[in-house]
Amino acid sequence: MLYCVEMTVSIPRDIPLDEVERIKASEKERAIDIQESGKWPHLWRVVGEYSNISIFDVEGNDELHSLLSSLPLFPFMKIKVTPLAKHPSSIF
Repeated sequence: MLYCVEMTVSIPRDIPLDEVERIKASEKERAIDIQESGKWPHLWRVVGEYSNISIFDVEGNDELHSLLSSLPLFPFMKIKVTPLAKHPSSIF
């Protein structure tokens, strides 16, 4: 099942910079792992924001929630999930 997922990150300013850098490094590793599994086939940055738009290809809601909540930045994210269906006019 395909999902469009919009993630916007807002890290509190009172977290020490070294901790923020550690979390971001862990986030990058986890994101790469999920992408390499084939479950996160598309990841785009939103220009001018600490935000991304992604496509996930997973079995369903529970798997998507598990993957999203495994991201180290998850506690600092606002997430919008939109389930996707094939459009009848799509040639792909």
